[in-house]
Amino acid sequence: MKLLSIRAQDAHRAGVVAGDEVLDVRAALGVLGDKLGASFAALMDNKLEDALDLYLAGEDLIGSLIGLVQSDKSLAGECRERRALVSLAGIKLGPPVIAPGKILAVGLNYAAHAAEQNIKPPESPLIFSKNVTCLSGPGGAIRLPRISKQCDYEAELAFVIGKQATSVSRETALDYVAGYTIMNDVTARDLQHNERQWARAKGLDTFGPCGPWLVTSEELPDPHNLNIGLKLNGDARQRSNTSDLIFKIPEIIEFVSQDLTLKPGDIISTGTPSGVGVFMNPPVFLRHGDRIEITIEKIGALQNYVE
Repeated sequence: MKLLSIRAQDAHRAGVVAGDEVLDVRAALGVLGDKLGASFAALMDNKLEDALDLYLAGEDLIGSLIGLVQSDKSLAGECRERRALVSLAGIKLGPPVIAPGKILAVGLNYAAHAAEQNIKPPESPLIFSKNVTCLSGPGGAIRLPRISKQCDYEAELAFVIGKQATSVSRETALDYVAGYTIMNDVTARDLQHNERQWARAKGLDTFGPCGPWLVTSEELPDPHNLNIGLKLNGDARQRSNTSDLIFKIPEIIEFVSQDLTLKPGDIISTGTPSGVGVFMNPPVFLRHGDRIEITIEKIGALQNYVE
């Protein structure tokens, strides 16, 4: 399933992709009412704001809800009439998880990205944090900060933790993954170069576009053979495959979770391929009006603009 968060004024509403439409789960529960069994009653007490809420509610339950609507034309029609089933093209999306406890990321994790810098690949994962306040959704602006003149893009596969994980092994690590999404690890290269840590360079406001949705693990059992690419104003800048990851997701989870507890909703971004702007000749940095599109096979596209 593809689980997401709909932006509705100042609120968020959990939704599920159904073809070229989205089912607003809370609105659908209101439409269906007594047509639902007792098993759905607990859903009404849930926040139902984002993909994490739906994942924790249970994929089987959410799947049954979608199936009920899609199998009954009159129900589907009533849902459309009452805006519980809406066109995907007609809504604004937030990040799939709107309030993660933490956002972690991996540096230098594609062999070709290390090679373009003439750097030896790391012997263990290089982990850093992105501030949770940097998180933003699809279609939103990446705002150029006053304190940097060298902002850059980084296309990345990210995953969301689905259950608490402490000191897990790589053999069982994927059992803790709720699903996968796309992250743009926007980076202020001058801050990254001049400061001894990356907290500001990677964590400024709007520097974490994420989305468009969470593809659940059962729908994407192998995340290590996905084409990944980034276009800047329609021109291809990054083009790779997740098979080039130096440290695969099970290794990352095993490494990170040693004496550091991962909680449901935590986001981990796995690193970027070669082709970032800073290593072009001459370097190219983001400018007002730029349009960025990141695509990952079997997940979708994340689009943002620069202002």
